[in-house]
Amino acid sequence: MKFATPVVLAAAIVLTTAACGGGSSTSAQPAGDGKSFEFWSFTGIDQKSSVEDYQKQNPGIQVKLTEVGSSVETAQALTTALAGGKVPDLVLIQGDDLPKFVQQPQNFYDLRQFGADKIKGDYLDWVISQPTAKGGEIIGIPTDVGGMAVAYRTDLFKEAGLPTDREEVSKLWPTWDAFIETGTKYTTATGKAFMDNAATSVFQQAVNQGPQKYYDNAGNVVYSTSPQVKTAFDLAIKAAAAGITAKQSSFTDGWSAGMGKGQFAVISAPSWLLNGIRTNAPDTDGKWDVATIPGGSGNWGGSYLAIPKNAKNPKAAWNYISKTQSPQAQLAHFTDSGALPTTPSVYQDPKLTSLKDPFFSDAPIGTIYTGSLLGLKPFLIGPDSSAIGQEFVNAITNVEQGKGDPAKAWDAALANIKTAIGK
Repeated sequence: MKFATPVVLAAAIVLTTAACGGGSSTSAQPAGDGKSFEFWSFTGIDQKSSVEDYQKQNPGIQVKLTEVGSSVETAQALTTALAGGKVPDLVLIQGDDLPKFVQQPQNFYDLRQFGADKIKGDYLDWVISQPTAKGGEIIGIPTDVGGMAVAYRTDLFKEAGLPTDREEVSKLWPTWDAFIETGTKYTTATGKAFMDNAATSVFQQAVNQGPQKYYDNAGNVVYSTSPQVKTAFDLAIKAAAAGITAKQSSFTDGWSAGMGKGQFAVISAPSWLLNGIRTNAPDTDGKWDVATIPGGSGNWGGSYLAIPKNAKNPKAAWNYISKTQSPQAQLAHFTDSGALPTTPSVYQDPKLTSLKDPFFSDAPIGTIYTGSLLGLKPFLIGPDSSAIGQEFVNAITNVEQGKGDPAKAWDAALANIKTAIGK
């Protein structure tokens, strides 16, 4: 998920200006056919399959899907559109990018007018609270949460002399330090990289395991003093400096190709990433398995469907939301793609608890991923969470690529964050 942080800051300013200056009118009348609609999504999650399934189940409805780019690039494009461009009827917004839009609810349809207030109880409380504005407006419906686990190559572990059974593998890394130590053993034994990169397979996971991230519960910025953030950053720097990564940044072409070529044996894989592994490395079917994440629990990611004001086909967009994000629909999507439901009523459903994924050596992914949400204390996501996180990722990546000094990386990240967000 790459982006230029200053652009995000500028985009946020544009959004605020548009909201103050009437860039989005609350009185615009829909002018579409009431059936077909335009949908903006981000890449890497195979949204095309969901759209194709919906069209098959609803003959006569055409969905014009545009995969804009990364999740952040999609949010940037939406910001620009809200400031005066042509908006889509429906847009997928990643959780870290959501807060700045929630601060301007007048730029979106309040989904309560379609019945969102009647179904909000279907979703995890802490998940549905994120798209709810101070005035009670609900601007988005959650599509998934990012329960966490580790995907690993059993064949490559065997070659390295490491255990391959998922329970034994999970015991290798009760902590992140043990995870890095396992990586060192693997690289020493094989001469090959253990994991894809340190920024997402260590930092992005560890930083999402505590009750406080970049903001405290009152909404104050605390990225520079949060123990959870500093600990996660130090662990990632340790992994980067250990020489156990393939230096392949997530969601790049090299990273996607590396999955199939065996360039790394481990990927920290939130539930939504499983389908990406299947898609990018189809020839590795049966060679992967899934173990628990170091630390046992956490959440990374999750997205929301929203309908911008001035959408020409808001009712058609809502129909898509309501039909594809019901508890049973989310359960079906999980069995197809690994996107973890945000609807806890299905967590004990036999279709979830008994699900075994043959691509991942029949791993019981339903119980593994819902188990990672147990005991989770959710943290507040603020309007600059995405920008802050990216600067930490950039600093870690610079060290990994040999362009940054490990001893100075933390201070460099803090300086860049302050430049990017002004505080």
